[in-house]
Amino acid sequence: MKSQNNKTTIYWSLLSYKDWNLYIAATDKGLCYVGSQNNSFKELSGWAEKKFPGSPLEEDAEKLVHYAAEIMEYFEGKRKNFSVPFDYHGTEFQVEVWNALCEIPFGETKSYSDIANYINKPAAVRAVGAAIGANPVLITVPCHRVVGKNGSLTGYRGGLEMKEQLLDLERRI
Repeated sequence: MKSQNNKTTIYWSLLSYKDWNLYIAATDKGLCYVGSQNNSFKELSGWAEKKFPGSPLEEDAEKLVHYAAEIMEYFEGKRKNFSVPFDYHGTEFQVEVWNALCEIPFGETKSYSDIANYINKPAAVRAVGAAIGANPVLITVPCHRVVGKNGSLTGYRGGLEMKEQLLDLERRI
């Protein structure tokens, strides 16, 4: 649905599950944003203003119920892959990297150079890292599964604690 100013409406909701509180957002085309654990609404509104300047943000839990259900199923260990549609907004390179992340099997990790090799751009390790850092849909596009070459936990938009919790959740299942 377009608003009067012909901007894409971004529907949002706060997903709360046990200790997890995440802002999620979608357009009519699909999931476009999953926020950091226990972060403020400002994280979502700031991202939306950069990616969808002037677009209205409208709270609508009903429109997001399917997206929230899949994320909760993931937290419960009942879902290893997401079937919801996405509405990515990134460069062609970023989208290529984000799609590659979706190929990392549940419970496994890959290095940044693994991802660069997977997309046939082995020299683009730093650019791959930047694209991963720009992933707008945490958890559902599993950038938490990317670690340093030596297996160390590296940067994560949601913070290293959130990354560690997601990896632990996947190891337990």
